[in-house]
Amino acid sequence: MKLLGGDGVEYTVQKLSQLAGISTRTLRYYDEIGLLKPARINSSGYRIYGSSEVDRLQQILFYRELGVNLDSIKEIMTSESFDGATALREHREKLLEKRAQLDLLIENVDKSIQITERRITMTDKEKFEGFKQKLVDENEKKYGKEIREKYGEDAVNKSNTKVKGMTQAQHEEVTNLAERIAESLKAAMAAGDPAGELAQKTADLHRQWLSYYWDQYTKEAHAGVAQMYVDDERFTAYYDKIQPGAAEFLRDAVQIYTKN
Repeated sequence: MKLLGGDGVEYTVQKLSQLAGISTRTLRYYDEIGLLKPARINSSGYRIYGSSEVDRLQQILFYRELGVNLDSIKEIMTSESFDGATALREHREKLLEKRAQLDLLIENVDKSIQITERRITMTDKEKFEGFKQKLVDENEKKYGKEIREKYGEDAVNKSNTKVKGMTQAQHEEVTNLAERIAESLKAAMAAGDPAGELAQKTADLHRQWLSYYWDQYTKEAHAGVAQMYVDDERFTAYYDKIQPGAAEFLRDAVQIYTKN
C-alpha cells in the first residue's frame, strides 16, 4: 500500500490510481458505491480528486490493509463520530501489532532455515509460537470487542495466555476435538433431539474443547457462549457450514447440558 500526500494537487482517475498503486476500476467502483466521490467532474466529464479525497483514499486503503470489508469501511467513515486523526492512531496500533506478529513469524522461519542447514535445533514450542500468536491476533480482530464486553478483560487475557502456552500435543488434541464436535453434531441433528444422548455427548465434547481455551469453565459461561453462536451471525455462519441450523441446535443442547 502506497502512502499518499495531500499537497493541494488535483488528480484524474488515472493519475490517482498511479499515485495510490490501485486500478482505475477500483476508484470508479468506490465512486459508484459512494465510498469515495470525486471533488468534481470537469467540463470533459473526467472525475477530479483533490487533497480531501486523497486523504480519504488513504484511510480506505489503511482499512483494506487491515482486512476490513468495504461495507464496514463505508459504515465507519460515514459515521458522524468518525475522526480521521483518531483513525490514523488506531491504524498505527494495528500495524504495530501486525509488525510484531510478522517479526515473530520471520524469526521462526529463520530458525527453520538454520535447522535445514543443521546449525541449530528448534523446539516444538518454538515452532508453534508464531502460529499461536497469529491465532490469538485473528481472534482478537474478529471477536475481541464482543468477548471482552461479555466476559471481561481479565478472562480474555487469561484465555489468550493459555492459547499461547499450548504444546504441540495439546494443539493436535484440540484440533481433533473440533473435528469430533462437527461429526457428533451432524449425527445428533439427524437424531433430532437436543436432549438426546448424541446431542448431550456433543455438548460435553464442546465443554472439553472450550476448556483448552478458557482459564476456568463455568456452566453459565458455556450457556452464554452457545447463545452467542446464535446471536452473532459470524458464529452462526461458522456452525451452519456444518449443517443449516447447527448453531441453534448446539445452543439448545448446551442449555440442556448446563442445567443438568
